[in-house]
Amino acid sequence: MGDDLLFTVPQVAAILKVNNNKVYALFRAGMLTPLKLGRYKVSRSELIAFVESYKGKDLSDLSNVKSISW
Repeated sequence: MGDDLLFTVPQVAAILKVNNNKVYALFRAGMLTPLKLGRYKVSRSELIAFVESYKGKDLSDLSNVKSISW
């Protein structure tokens, strides 16, 4: 992640290893909160909090988040 404070949607998608549409879906679902400075951006702290909050969860269907079962 480097020392960046803010990340663009394509950067967030690359970090999370998903496509841009999934990042926008996370915004719409209220799971990831952006700010808008020209384009949407996500703060480093928000991204870290998101990963910590949803670790161990299956986010394939954002309307039906469940724990990962092994």
